[in-house]
Amino acid sequence: MTGSPRVSPRKELVRRRRRRSHSCWGHLIAAPLWPKYGVNLGTLLRTCDAVGACLAVPRRDWVPAALDRGNTLRRPSCVHWLNNPRNWLLAERAAGARIVAVELADESIRIGDLPAARGRTVALLGHESLGIPDEVLDLVDTAVEIPMIGSGVSLNVAVAGSLVLYKLAGML
Repeated sequence: MTGSPRVSPRKELVRRRRRRSHSCWGHLIAAPLWPKYGVNLGTLLRTCDAVGACLAVPRRDWVPAALDRGNTLRRPSCVHWLNNPRNWLLAERAAGARIVAVELADESIRIGDLPAARGRTVALLGHESLGIPDEVLDLVDTAVEIPMIGSGVSLNVAVAGSLVLYKLAGML
């Protein structure tokens, strides 16, 4: 290297990004369908904005407040509200979507080997303690794992989901 990296002014960085806010493109959807902690939903909502994805969440009394608290952008985001996660996943598969689960499984591929999404893709995220329920695992096309060196078994769902969304968006 021949010197220090150039730091772009904030106005220049903002100008280089997309010109209009995201509307539902239907290409990439983060689906934390069994949320345990509301704070994770806010983090995932912010990641969805960053990568141009939508967020699919179950209709639960506490979810709207969690999204409002977590929406630090203070503008509307693309959120799909679901009554029945399994039925929604069945409909997504029938419409041709690829279902990528962030889950430890015998057939899991490492996140580094996960290709960018080429068509409509759902990034399925499980419950932080229980994972993805057995009754929906048969709908998954690909399971992806995030390797870990430490003593933990898994990452926080917002962190894991964010990593996978960036990879699926082709931004990593």
